Amino acid sequence: MSAPGPARSLPPEPQALVVLARSVAREAADLLLARHGQVAVVEVKSSPTDVVTQLDRAAEQLIRDRLLAARPADAILGEEGGQTGHGRVRWIVDPLDGTVNYLYGLPDWAVSIAAEVDGEVVAGAVCVPLQRSMYSATLGGGAWLESEWQAGPQQLACNADVALASALVATGFGYAAEQRAAQGLVTAAVLPQVRDIRRTGSAANDLCSVAAGRVDAYYEQGVHEWDVAAGGLVAREAGAAMGGLGGRPAGEAMTIAAEPALFRAMHDLLASLDAGRLPG
Repeated sequence: MSAPGPARSLPPEPQALVVLARSVAREAADLLLARHGQVAVVEVKSSPTDVVTQLDRAAEQLIRDRLLAARPADAILGEEGGQTGHGRVRWIVDPLDGTVNYLYGLPDWAVSIAAEVDGEVVAGAVCVPLQRSMYSATLGGGAWLESEWQAGPQQLACNADVALASALVATGFGYAAEQRAAQGLVTAAVLPQVRDIRRTGSAANDLCSVAAGRVDAYYEQGVHEWDVAAGGLVAREAGAAMGGLGGRPAGEAMTIAAEPALFRAMHDLLASLDAGRLPG
């Protein structure tokens, strides 16, 4: 009789992960709030409009320190620090989504933290401190909003039965000039087909706005995992469909989120415009 192999570790409960994500996101948001209006650009990344501040880095370091103190075997993917570790649980972190908004004193910036187990996002939290809002979700557990404007957690549900012509649609733009020019042409073609367009400058916030019914749909080209991991789970758990074009998953080529019928209409419109074609 052969000896049994090593026991496979059981995955952590999503609820435990989301509690940690919310706590750490709130602490990082407090750090960012304490330095709001006292920050400068330290470097640019892909273009002169793609900026990094010392607070992006400080917030990510705080998040990494807190997550690893609680769960030292986990992996972390952060926008600023890249991937570290190789655990079954991987945290996907955007320490400051909407850096330009933060730099200019605009309110639409967020801290986004998601937890992935064996390659699937199971928990996420998005803190939007100047909206006094914490969005969170667990896989199969719904999407929730804790806000200083309302008593107690509010379960979220995206808007349903919205025709394309009546849809308020959020979008965003990349940093490279060629990509922005192409995205502008797509937006000009989308605008006459919908109610109106909104551009907040934070993908995480836009996806949570879909979940909360503050916009009906969202699309954007050029997003990364850290931009959409937590907000995407919040949107999906609120009833939204999320994906790319032609059956592909959401990603850099295109990310769309909306209630399923509106998702299909947005998908078909964007596909007809060849909106998922990356420049170059």
